[in-house]
Amino acid sequence: MLSYRHQFHAGNVADVFKHSILTRLLVGLAKKDKPYCYMDTHAGLGRYDLTHAWSQKTAEWRHGIGRVWARADAPESLQPYLEIIRNANPDGHLTIYPGSPWIARHLTRPNDRQIFCELNKEDYNTLKTNMFGARHTAIHNQDGFQALRAFLPPPERRGLTFIDAAFDQSDEFGRITRSIKEAHQRFATGMVAVWYPLMASSAMQAFDRSLQAIGLPKTLQLELSVYPEDWTAHIRGSGMVIINPPYGLAEEMPSLLDWLWRAMSPEKQGCARHQWLVQE
Repeated sequence: MLSYRHQFHAGNVADVFKHSILTRLLVGLAKKDKPYCYMDTHAGLGRYDLTHAWSQKTAEWRHGIGRVWARADAPESLQPYLEIIRNANPDGHLTIYPGSPWIARHLTRPNDRQIFCELNKEDYNTLKTNMFGARHTAIHNQDGFQALRAFLPPPERRGLTFIDAAFDQSDEFGRITRSIKEAHQRFATGMVAVWYPLMASSAMQAFDRSLQAIGLPKTLQLELSVYPEDWTAHIRGSGMVIINPPYGLAEEMPSLLDWLWRAMSPEKQGCARHQWLVQE
């Protein structure tokens, strides 16, 4: 479980996809004055040095954020995400990629609260360093799935739980389904966003059915792939399910996902898709 290191994958297509959506979720939460709590169950380092040997070895970021961040035609909905990346690279050279904690730090307001969980001890220590000085922020060296029981529901009674697991264990989809059910049962009015890799069609259909069977409220499903369905060299794409999405998110996603797909799939392989997995 502790063998996964996101430094190899930082800034890749999956990161751009999920962090673009995460930004829209946080922007949506901020439309109401009442404070909210953001919990990140698998926080990682917070920010990533793309000149690191591990990032240079895979160079996955070149096909993700490398194809997106300097584009002049990006839609308005993507601008808050791109602005955070530009601020992290003030000299105009892409060397730093902000992870979800860094994005949340820059979008949460003074009265909002953040909880970051990271099980890997070394990454936890780096996360603490990278998040030094962040207000109303708690960082825990613990299993993010167990954190659902410890921290939900938050006293604010508003918030987002972001589950971005490594998917490096067997039956990870089963564990994700159980965690989504627990998060919703503990915090029924809260928003839950869960990232997942796209696997074989049979596995994805089984995952969809498992989510529909646990009694969720309105649930939006978004997916982006940049390789054909029979691709096996590595993951072909990824998805997110969002329980209790903010008002207006479903309407802005089609154009945003289509733009991301065109930007990151120059060969026009794969596709972008969106649907209500559970209707209102």
